[in-house]
Amino acid sequence: MKIDLLSPASFADGQPHAQYRWLREHAPVRWHDEPNGPGFWAVTRHPDVWAVDRDFQAFSSEPSILIPDPPPGEGQGFGPYKMMLMMDPPEHTAFRKLIRQEFTLPAARLREDRIQALARQIVDAVIGRSSGSWGECDFVAEVAGEMPSFVIAELMGLPLEDGRELYKLTETIHTAPEALPPGAGGAAVAKMFEYGQGVIAEKRARPADDLASKLLACEVDGRRLEDMEFLLFFLLLVDAGGDTTRNLLSGGLLALMEHPDQFAWLMADLPARLPSAREELLRWTSPVIYMRRTARKDVELAGQPIREGDKVVMYFGAANRDPEVFEAPETLDLARADNPHIAFGTGPHGCLGQHIARIEIDAMLTEVLTRMTGFEVAAEPEWLPSNFISGPKTMPLRFRAAQH
Repeated sequence: MKIDLLSPASFADGQPHAQYRWLREHAPVRWHDEPNGPGFWAVTRHPDVWAVDRDFQAFSSEPSILIPDPPPGEGQGFGPYKMMLMMDPPEHTAFRKLIRQEFTLPAARLREDRIQALARQIVDAVIGRSSGSWGECDFVAEVAGEMPSFVIAELMGLPLEDGRELYKLTETIHTAPEALPPGAGGAAVAKMFEYGQGVIAEKRARPADDLASKLLACEVDGRRLEDMEFLLFFLLLVDAGGDTTRNLLSGGLLALMEHPDQFAWLMADLPARLPSAREELLRWTSPVIYMRRTARKDVELAGQPIREGDKVVMYFGAANRDPEVFEAPETLDLARADNPHIAFGTGPHGCLGQHIARIEIDAMLTEVLTRMTGFEVAAEPEWLPSNFISGPKTMPLRFRAAQH
């Protein structure tokens, strides 16, 4: 079995589950060569991924959560500044506390009505553009990508259409460098920062009741955030705010179309069955492919000695199909009751936005599945050429507006 978890080609049709299966069975903690780096340990079993993600004393998020190392002496490429994802407690805890209140379950539920209204607005627009009995859309750009773009824009106090443009930049940032023109990823980050500088100027001049204004007013260790610290927060919120929702909605609808028996089961009682279906689709699609850690000391993982400084990479899509944890893991079972998936990660770095993401997913799936029907792919979906984020980049879809 050829194992290559770096090439975007391995992820051209979704996650490489055959490779994951071989690794879980034969080498659950396996050394993986890296053409332009020292290599890394690929971790593929659920208990080991769970253990690494929770043990920040042994496995650090510094200097990066991405496989490639930052250039020597450049930290994460932002001078002395770090993105929250690339911090460890207690520093990570202090920064996370600045925004945690906005993302608790009670806070997320306060946004439920507005999120449902946005879902209606998005589906209204797509159905409104259809002519005759059939409509056509790019489901990723016009439906799945709209919701998280709009929600994060509202959270930050930005115009909704700006959220859409920022989402386009995140797609470029997530695309593997070899699939882009030279310098395109860096240019997208620079554009994001340029927009963020405008947000800083606007919110300092006219603060409002939004997350951007609150971030600029809050203190960490007795001081206000510097501009670059705010910009890294801004990049993280826009970037991470869309990944799971967008890729779950598009990858999830594709999975439903490929499993018509499961689709029919769900539609027989959508309100009651949606919660378990949503969690199973999260397990099945696992939109975030990996997170990397760095060993802080010599340690043993699943019997494999790991040296201080080694890179250790957790593959969530592999963990979420571990037969030791999930019964019939290669079967999509929307009624699955025992479902300890880790699509949102776990431990100190568990996804802060997961409560809002679940509300977005439920609202969008309810609108899409009750108001659109007869789904057919109009052309083969094109997957994001990325070894970090998994999901369709484009998904041309034909549908009929449901008759009520």
